[in-house]
Amino acid sequence: MYSILLSAGWPIWPLLLISIIGLAIVLERSWYLRQIHIFPKDCLETAFSLCNQMLKDNKPSDAQITELAQLSPASPLLACVLKEKLNGSSSETALEELQAVAQMTWFKLDRYLGILATIATIAPLLGLFGTVVGMIEIFGSQGAINGAGSPQQLAHGISVALYNTAFGLLIAIPALAAWRGLRALANERQRECEEFTRQLFKKLYSHQ
Repeated sequence: MYSILLSAGWPIWPLLLISIIGLAIVLERSWYLRQIHIFPKDCLETAFSLCNQMLKDNKPSDAQITELAQLSPASPLLACVLKEKLNGSSSETALEELQAVAQMTWFKLDRYLGILATIATIAPLLGLFGTVVGMIEIFGSQGAINGAGSPQQLAHGISVALYNTAFGLLIAIPALAAWRGLRALANERQRECEEFTRQLFKKLYSHQ
């Protein structure tokens, strides 16, 4: 493999770099978007327990709500609803504040996915660029121009140039598949966040 990388020339190194970046993003997002990470076991239990406590006129402390907000990436949404209710905010005011918190939460869920999509897009182009560079070097050599180069050498040079296209596709196809899978997973986590937040909001503001 190392000899192939050397034979493919310098254009292969940007492909190798973006492949490492893409793999790191896939691993990080796969870990981050796990349901157990977005909704730890005690997150929803704590949120709805504080909600029930609040409905019984036994108001939770700010420290309890702050602690809830730090449990997971989704918990600031739940803590926001409780905090607004604790402060006596109307449902309209609470919704406005909740939308602002939601935007930050969606940003965390979508982080790095744009980079992965870009890698899937530019990898074939980088591979094609490497192929063109290789072909220019082959046909631009003095031997190829004068016809002195052997057909075997020319065929070998062309096959080496095509390594770049092969590597580009080898990177782009998994990156595109991973992006689609992670995009669907992020959307699913967003729907779950919206549903649990809606249930909590409805429970606290159902009388308004």
